[in-house]
Formats: sequence, structure tokens, C-alpha cells
Amino acid sequence: MQFQSIRNFINLKDVIISNVEHFDSHSEISLSMPVRPHKCPACGTLTKSIHDYRTQKIKDIPWLNKPLYLIYRKRRYNCRKCNKKFYEQVDFIGKYQRMTKRLIMAVVDRLRSNSSMCSVADDFFLSPCTITRIFDYLSYSLKELPTVLSIDEFKGTTDKGKYHCILADPISSKVLDILESRTQDYLVSYFKKFNNLDKVKYVVIDMWGPYKRAAELVFPNATIVIDRFHYVRNCIWAIDKVRKRVQQSLPYEKRRFLKFSRRLLLSRPDKLSDDSKIKLANILRFNDELRVSYLLKEQFMDFVKASSSVEAESKLNRWLNLVKQHKIKEFYYLANTIVNWKTEILNSFDVPYSNGCIEGYNNKIKVIKRNAFGFRNFNRFRSRILHCCA
Repeated sequence: MQFQSIRNFINLKDVIISNVEHFDSHSEISLSMPVRPHKCPACGTLTKSIHDYRTQKIKDIPWLNKPLYLIYRKRRYNCRKCNKKFYEQVDFIGKYQRMTKRLIMAVVDRLRSNSSMCSVADDFFLSPCTITRIFDYLSYSLKELPTVLSIDEFKGTTDKGKYHCILADPISSKVLDILESRTQDYLVSYFKKFNNLDKVKYVVIDMWGPYKRAAELVFPNATIVIDRFHYVRNCIWAIDKVRKRVQQSLPYEKRRFLKFSRRLLLSRPDKLSDDSKIKLANILRFNDELRVSYLLKEQFMDFVKASSSVEAESKLNRWLNLVKQHKIKEFYYLANTIVNWKTEILNSFDVPYSNGCIEGYNNKIKVIKRNAFGFRNFNRFRSRILHCCA
């Protein structure tokens, strides 16, 4: 009965358990397989003739919070037709392996979490090098590009540079690939490997010039779309720069009050309480430029809420005229950026796609990178991201 429960735990079909031992550091289960006909790998003849036995120590998934070893007494069979000697075939361990297949699969599955390889190694009583070797067997490749492609970047710590590029499908919200560089030449070279470039209909990017130029070169039928988050963020940066500049010219009390009122300036009025609205009104009396900047920010947010590119273009043109009238340098710089990307920005009002899924994955990548204390090997970093996010 005891061996039956253990057999159920280890979940290995047809094994014969002969002994179970518990030590302070680990547990051992001695087992063998029943005698049955095996096909000779040389001539294909079935045989049950046993030549000899060998004992193999195999590591399995932990049991009772301790390492578990299977002491497997395996047979070598003898083919009486061609005299070939060969080991019996079992499905719980691979050729030349010292770990069960399910231990390897458990490690691979655990590596889908944000845990570091050292943490996974501790959980399975393996060395970090063993975990790394298991992980390096994984391979990911992208076969074809989707009809809608999202492109963004994130900061890396590998031997391939400061920034890496992430490709995703915004329809399925899946990460497609991680690229070592975001330069135009690299992107063009990478995309030209695919045969379905003409099937890409939309490319969603941020306002990074090489993305646009690469897309124009390799995707003949694609409409380029700027992700809404990025041009809204540029507006937020503009008013925050005005706030920082203005507060330097204010007396100490007002400067301190303005410094800790950043959220009031960035929030939409309909999201503020009555007390917060009174505080905001007092802040806007500090400086004319600050008050005008706030109004420009609100006009820009009104433009962002447009329901079509036609309505958006009308609102954007009015906003650009206001910026020209007031000549606040931070918003003047923002206006130049918006004009340079005007067509691609307006496209975002006619399509439902964004890089929202990528921004979520970027946060997960930060956690993976932080838990691992960074990655020096780009290929391993790429595989880990794809394994966790794909």
C-alpha cells in the first residue's frame, strides 16, 4: 500500500518500486521496469533476453522539500539474432540524461515566472549552471509578421547596447521578438528576412525616426501610426518643464508649494476634488506662463479626445495657432515635434491599435531584469523575455 501511494506520487507507469529511503539531505526511491519484449535498434528483432544490469541515479522533482533521486536498475538486453546489446527503453528519462523529463519540464515551466535563475535553482535543488543549460536548449524564432505590428524599445544591460527593440502583435497582445538594436539599418536588415512584408497593414510606433524610416522602406502597404500614449506624454513633459522653470523664479513658499503640486497641474479638472480645484486656481495665479501652459495642456487633451482624424486635425490646428501666439518655448518645441509627425499622429484616430500591450510587457521586463540583477548575454535575455511573455 505504501509503495502504491509512492507510485502514484511519482506518477511513472509500470515501475516496480523495491525500496524507499529517507536521509537527512535527500530521499531515494529504488525502482526497475518489468521485463517486456524490446525491439533491437540494429535489426528490429523483438527480444526478452537480458544481458546484464546497470544502476543509474536520476534526479527527480523535489519530494518533502528535499531532493529526490530515483535509483533505477536498468537492464541491457541482448539480441539473439545480431548479438546487439542495448538498454531498455523508458519514457521518463531522455538519452544521456541524469534528470527525469518531468524535472526538466518543471524547471522550464517555472522559468516562465519572473523568478531569477538562482531562485529557480534553489527551488529544485539544482545549480544555477544546470538551470542555465536547461534554459539554453530553448529556441524562439518568428516565422512571419502579423498584419498589425507594434514596435517599441526598452533599456537593456547586455553586451549588444543600451536599448533593445520589442516587437508585438497588438491584436493578440503577444510579444513576437526582441531585437538587439533599434537602428534603421538593423531594423531594415531584420525585416527583409520575411516574405510577407506586403501583408503588414499597420505599424504602431513611438516618435523615434528610425522606426518610421525603416517601416517606409520595408512595408509598402503599411500605414504608420503613432501610439497615443507617446504624444500625450510629450505634452505632460512640456508643462512639467514649464513648472520647473517657473518655480525657480518664485519666492521660497510659492516655490515649495508649486514643487509639491505637480499632480494638480497634470490631472484633468474633472478628476479633481473641490479643494484641489481651489488649490489649482491659486497655483495658476503665480505666473502667466504657467497659467497659459495649463490651458495649452487642456486644449491638447481635448484634441486627444477627438473621435476621428478630421475632428482631430481641426482641433490640432487650433492648438498649434495658440502655441504660436503665446510662444512658450517648451510648448513651441512640442508643437514642432507634433507637426513633424502630424500625419502619423492623425492616423491614430482612425485605427484602434496602440502599443498598450508593449508598455505592460516593458514593466514585466524590468522585473525580470531586476530579479536577475541584469543580463550580459543578449541571446539569453531575449529567450527569457520570449519565454515569459510570448
